[in-house]
Amino acid sequence: MSTGSTVIEESIPPVRAVNLGGWLVTEGWIKPSLFDGIPNNDLLDGTSVTIFSYGTQKYLSAEKGGGTNIVANGPFLDKSGWGTFRLWRISENRFNLRVSNKQFMGVDTTGNGIDVIAVVDTPGDSEAFEIIRYPSINKNLVRFLASNGSFLQAKTETLVTADYNGCDGWQDDPYHPSAFLLTINTNLHGEYQLTNGYGPQLAQKVMKEHWDTFIVEEDFNFMKKVGLNAVRLPVGWWTTHDPNPPKPYVAGSLQYLDKAFKWAEKYGIKVILTLHVAPHSQSGWEPSSSRDGTPEWEDICWERNHFKDIFHARDGFHAWGHNDEIIDETVAVIDFLTARYATSPSLLAVELINEPISPGVSLERLIKYYKAGYAAVRKYSSTAYVVLSDRMGQHEPRELFALAEELPGSVIDVHLYNLFDPKFDSFTVEQNIEFVYRDRAKQLKKLTSPNGPLIFVGEWVAEWQVKNATDEQLKRFAEAQMEVYGRTTFGWAYWALKNENHEVDRKHWSLDWMIKKGIVKIEPDMAKKSTSN
Repeated sequence: MSTGSTVIEESIPPVRAVNLGGWLVTEGWIKPSLFDGIPNNDLLDGTSVTIFSYGTQKYLSAEKGGGTNIVANGPFLDKSGWGTFRLWRISENRFNLRVSNKQFMGVDTTGNGIDVIAVVDTPGDSEAFEIIRYPSINKNLVRFLASNGSFLQAKTETLVTADYNGCDGWQDDPYHPSAFLLTINTNLHGEYQLTNGYGPQLAQKVMKEHWDTFIVEEDFNFMKKVGLNAVRLPVGWWTTHDPNPPKPYVAGSLQYLDKAFKWAEKYGIKVILTLHVAPHSQSGWEPSSSRDGTPEWEDICWERNHFKDIFHARDGFHAWGHNDEIIDETVAVIDFLTARYATSPSLLAVELINEPISPGVSLERLIKYYKAGYAAVRKYSSTAYVVLSDRMGQHEPRELFALAEELPGSVIDVHLYNLFDPKFDSFTVEQNIEFVYRDRAKQLKKLTSPNGPLIFVGEWVAEWQVKNATDEQLKRFAEAQMEVYGRTTFGWAYWALKNENHEVDRKHWSLDWMIKKGIVKIEPDMAKKSTSN
């Protein structure tokens, strides 16, 4: 490939890659067994809960969303607003509870010492609560022990206090003011949840075993044999702080990143090194290792509702990229990674960030970061491509083109799934395949221009909403995507190489499984198709 060119040289085929997802950046849906040994593993960081008061027969909520009292007058189950609390895990049983405006529930130490309020942005001792569960009665029956040694109680709909000291008899009272029903709405299973859930010693052991076994040297040999020529390798920002990453992350991931480069060099595999997790989270999703589902890279916080592109604005909260300090911190990660691997013959590209969220991360701030990140890469390498991830969510498809044209050797990364949009829910086999040949091809053609940036489909998968599809139907679906995405000027990367649930509902997310089953075959001619279509 030639730096700055929009057409890949004939002597080198387009990228045919696979993502090494779930290895150096943990995602629970890829390997759920990692979380099995965590005590109280349904109450991890970021778990969204609602709290029903037996005393008032209504729900706890933060008055005005935060900044004042906690009350017990919510008339209905509120899974996204004032009646929602997000857990910050301190230990197995102790937690902070964050309300919708980002303050933390706590005991008012400046007043009478018992009122329960939500006014501080940074939790301290008075914002810590022990959640005591009673599984012999009901696992979700709980009481909250406050830092002052007393239990919370909802005395009235407008008065919640931490001053109940009784230990007996409350179980027999169906309307006891100190009894609550905890309902779990959503939860997160990312690297933050995993390492903080286990604690430093156990997390170190669990992560080392995972790093040692999930991706190994033989995987690189396998990739070479089946016709793959590159890996897209996700890493987290904390890797650059080895051997002393900030809590709760544990040391060691940098050693395995080094191993990956050695294996890539041995087997002639190129590496697209991807900053999958930026400091402070660029999306609030599990892949960005968010603590509680909050992206912190812009001047508004936006929450994604599961995998649907539905966002809710939260005014007044500073997120990823909202100031130069956060941008500088992220650029420093790129600087470290490029300096370390610039001389490796396997380094093909550095991707500056993965899936920044729109509209949460503004185009203005993202462009500022991309310019600085590009300069950091060019300090050490004039040949490595610099990949600019498209924003996820609503955005103008060509919004990065003007920037990319100013940056020689830049690539725009788009992620294409026949999923995560209601329109795909009812698609048949033929409709999915036709959508790839017609709509995806048209979409990519609009992004490709003679002197424009290179285009990379950095994530795709042969997964859909079709039930009980045959292997032959899946094969056709995969072939359609490889053919169409193979026409791009940079190439494609399948998500992902492995998925622990490959024998159940996640099997199509494992390229390893798909190839060994004969559903996917990497055809050289597919990867060499002309970009002129």
